[in-house]
Amino acid sequence: MPELPEVEVTRLGLDAALCGAHITALRLGKPLRWPLQADPQTLHGLRIDALQRRGKYLLMRTAQGTLIVHLGMSGSLRWTPAQQPLPPASAHDHVELQTDRGVLRLRDPRRFGAVIWHPGTEVHSHPLLRALGPEPLSERFDGAALCQALRGRSAAIKPLLLSQHIVAGVGNIYACEALFRARIDPRTPASRLRPADCQRLATAVRETLQQAVALGGSSLRDFAHTNGHLGDFQLQAQVYGRAGQPCHVCGTPVRSIVQAQRSTYFCPNCQKILKSRSPGGKR
Repeated sequence: MPELPEVEVTRLGLDAALCGAHITALRLGKPLRWPLQADPQTLHGLRIDALQRRGKYLLMRTAQGTLIVHLGMSGSLRWTPAQQPLPPASAHDHVELQTDRGVLRLRDPRRFGAVIWHPGTEVHSHPLLRALGPEPLSERFDGAALCQALRGRSAAIKPLLLSQHIVAGVGNIYACEALFRARIDPRTPASRLRPADCQRLATAVRETLQQAVALGGSSLRDFAHTNGHLGDFQLQAQVYGRAGQPCHVCGTPVRSIVQAQRSTYFCPNCQKILKSRSPGGKR
């Protein structure tokens, strides 16, 4: 948290305000997860030409380079237009980007977020971005791509979805929900997924993320939109955070287990561990 939907909602909320704006100052507070990797004054006067997203990263593109923004575990961006009074800075506001259109602040109580400067135009070569899998909302991500990425993988499918190498931007909440939608037990070894299973899961990932973006993402702890409003997806969750409660489909109590140090929620009746393939390719 925040995951792809929260970052996409943030991007959509800031796009009109920031695209075309000129940076007038960049002020840094307490150190974040990674340093800026530049003198803040070198960014003064740069024009933000585009606001993009790659996985869970927000990209502020300029002609000279890109500001890569990561919200960490508890971060959110708050925008104040120039025509409105600027509220006092919070103790958790650790980056303040001043522009000729207003002020953008990164609020991050746990300080796992980051704002990093990457010079030049090849931002996707940055170490944080170059190993990411395909964007789940793009045409590159489908059942065939998922099957190819999972080939030879014996690990459980749910931790693999979280790895960011199979598909970019999918975090814990949406991995649980997508697997429920696809009716696949999160403990299933990835090598057991047939092409039809991969297509069903790829569709479920895309539909889950699209629904989350439409609902403004999830606000479980600290995440809020750029205007301070909260997301509503968590109110529609089928399994996430519902351990012991009845499944909305079959009434079986939702289970919670730990996988790769993350809580996993699933319905033991609706979601099945897929059987091993036979030597001949059949189950």
